[in-house]
Amino acid sequence: MGTIRKDYILDRWVYYAAGRVKRPRELKSVVVKDEPKTCYFCPGSEHLTPPEIGRLEYKGSWRMRWFLNKFPAVEKKGNPKPRQRKLFLEGDSYGVHEVIVETPHHKSQLADLPARQIRELLEVCKVRIRELSKAKGIKYVVVFKNHGKDAGTSLVHSHTQIMALAQPPSLVMEEAKASVKGRKCLYCGIIKAESKSKRKIFETKNVVAFAPFASRFNYEAWLFVKSHKRAMEELEEEELYDLALGLKKILVKLKKINASYNFFIHYSPEKENLHFHIEVAPRIATWAGFEFSTNAAINSVLPEDASRFYRR
Repeated sequence: MGTIRKDYILDRWVYYAAGRVKRPRELKSVVVKDEPKTCYFCPGSEHLTPPEIGRLEYKGSWRMRWFLNKFPAVEKKGNPKPRQRKLFLEGDSYGVHEVIVETPHHKSQLADLPARQIRELLEVCKVRIRELSKAKGIKYVVVFKNHGKDAGTSLVHSHTQIMALAQPPSLVMEEAKASVKGRKCLYCGIIKAESKSKRKIFETKNVVAFAPFASRFNYEAWLFVKSHKRAMEELEEEELYDLALGLKKILVKLKKINASYNFFIHYSPEKENLHFHIEVAPRIATWAGFEFSTNAAINSVLPEDASRFYRR
């Protein structure tokens, strides 16, 4: 018999149909690579990207670099404030869209990099959030990664994207409003409970990762710092490194089943008190009519099974 579960704090439901699941080793798919002769992100192609904003170097060569997206979804043009016209609210797609190339090696993906380099990526994200947040009209900076065809990636060379927006995303605001009861952070309680549950994946002194109780995606995983931190700016060096260790563990397992995935960072908007965390959303199952017509999800992998997959 199946079951349904509600998200910890959001009015969001998931239907579990575990009988539909296939063993992880059967989820592997054949990848057909049809890559262009020129990779825009490889060393030697630097002239093909917009001017570099920054880089990390090793022995005279770059090992990570970041720049404006050549095909941005948002640009720093127009007015950051939307306009109300009777029933209609619209505005300019105002913002900044950047790309971080995580490695000069074309065939290396984020799962292949050592934890110290993943920590460096998180450090770069931390710096870019801080700098972009100072820009006029910017209210929130979204950090996300698309890996694999089913997750929306367009270039094989491993990269992370950053989008500075003129308003906080509605999902982040919904989380922020729902996660605080009085002065109490509900996520702090969730972290304590999940660190003792069958859904726990990974734990250090500073960080815990778990498969959320009402996971929407097959093998979904969340990573939280244990201390109540609102933003990356507040994270200590040890916390960043432990986040990198947890992320590495999760991504290595997803690579073994050749799963596409997205990951994204949620931090607190200004004047809110959201607990900083990272969410990993594997894109193994395809959402279809039920999901789009109900805003609920069908998941064939119980989070308790997902956590065992990551732990073993």
